[in-house]
Amino acid sequence: MSAQGHVIIATFAYEAPPTCSGLPVVRYSPQFLALAVGSNFELVESVEQLHQTPGGKKQPFIYCRFMRQKA
Repeated sequence: MSAQGHVIIATFAYEAPPTCSGLPVVRYSPQFLALAVGSNFELVESVEQLHQTPGGKKQPFIYCRFMRQKA
């Protein structure tokens, strides 16, 4: 990735259920995801969305945009 390049990561929000389709999931807040990607990336923005599953349940997702920091 180029210096100051951007990456968008979508994942289960911290408030999401602990499983999806019977499988365990890892849930993140924007701050926890920022810690997970490391100090080479800065959290620029985050958005939460309620995703409706085919079964009709709603699951919170987060979308986070990070910018790579100059080396």
